[in-house]
Amino acid sequence: MRARTVESPGRGRIDKREAILDAAFSVFARRGYEQACVREIAEEAGVAKPTVYNHLSDKEDLLRVTLERVAEEVGAECHAVIERLRDPGADLAAALEDTARRLLRICAGDRSHALRRLAMAQSNRLPDLVASVRDRTAGRTLAALTDRFGLLALSGRLRITDPAVAAEQFLALLTGPLENRSAHGTRKVGQAELRAVAAAATRTFLAAYGGDTPAG
Repeated sequence: MRARTVESPGRGRIDKREAILDAAFSVFARRGYEQACVREIAEEAGVAKPTVYNHLSDKEDLLRVTLERVAEEVGAECHAVIERLRDPGADLAAALEDTARRLLRICAGDRSHALRRLAMAQSNRLPDLVASVRDRTAGRTLAALTDRFGLLALSGRLRITDPAVAAEQFLALLTGPLENRSAHGTRKVGQAELRAVAAAATRTFLAAYGGDTPAG
């Protein structure tokens, strides 16, 4: 006789919460915070409306937890990309360009655009939420790049006296052109354009900070 698999109540509760948060981000991204309603979020999550309130206290709490969760995920993706610079190999220029291209793909993605748009829409009402989202995304990315650039400077592969400034400038070389080309998230940027931005950013960065290893 086949044994019956019994799902623990705790696991079921976690799965429902995850479904609610996934649905909430989808609805918020589609409608904006003001126009989104908890009933629609519940329907998209496949749960009853009271179930949403069993997990999150109100609509604002739902927004906060949802955006911080997505920001954590986006920040983790960026961190994983930057970790590849721990062992960049012989061709540092190629490794930096690959890192730049992967970071741009994340930043240019629909989820990242929606996250920034939703957070900035609350900048006057919930400035602490905007700061929290930034800490989990740009803040974490800057910290990871600062660490990597510092180690590359110690090994003589970059000429850097202040890794934090270099990290900030590297990101600016990526995000500035991306915001311009995407018209602040209102236009889709193609892969060819992202590659061009990554290549230009890498050339400019290495012209300023290239160390013992020739650039490209």
